Amino acid sequence: MHENVVIKQKIKAPLEKVWTALTDRDQMKLWYFDIPDFELALHNQFNFYEPGGANKYHHHGEILEVIPQRKFKHTWSYPEFSKEKSIVKWELEPEGTDTLLTLTHKGLENFSHLGKDFQKESFTNGWNAIIGESLKDFIEKSK
Repeated sequence: MHENVVIKQKIKAPLEKVWTALTDRDQMKLWYFDIPDFELALHNQFNFYEPGGANKYHHHGEILEVIPQRKFKHTWSYPEFSKEKSIVKWELEPEGTDTLLTLTHKGLENFSHLGKDFQKESFTNGWNAIIGESLKDFIEKSK
C-alpha cells in the first residue's frame, strides 16, 4: 500500500513571496529547518537535522525537479537508518492575490520498518504544523 501525505494550504500572499520562503535558505531557517547546504538546482544534495540540537535524525535530500515559481521535488531520506527514500513535492498555484501550496510526500511505506516516528501519522502531523502554522505564519505576518 502506498503511503502518501497530501497537505493543501492557502496562503494570503503572492506566489513569488511563497516561492522565496520555500527556496531561500536564509528564509527557510526562520520557519522550516536550517539547511546550510541547500541550493535550489537540479541534482544538488542537502542535509539537515531537526531543530533543537539533538541531531537525532539526519535528513538527506536531492533535488529532482525544479520549475521556477511553480514546483520543486526532492528526495527525503534518513541515511543512518535506511537506504530507502521518499519523495517530497512542493507545488504552487496562484489564487488571485493568494497562493495555494500543495505538498505531497510519497513513499512513506519505505520507512514503516523504522518505528512509530516514521509512520504516516507522524509525517502528516509534522507537515501540517510546518505548513499550516510555521510557514503560513511566517509569510502572512511578514507583509
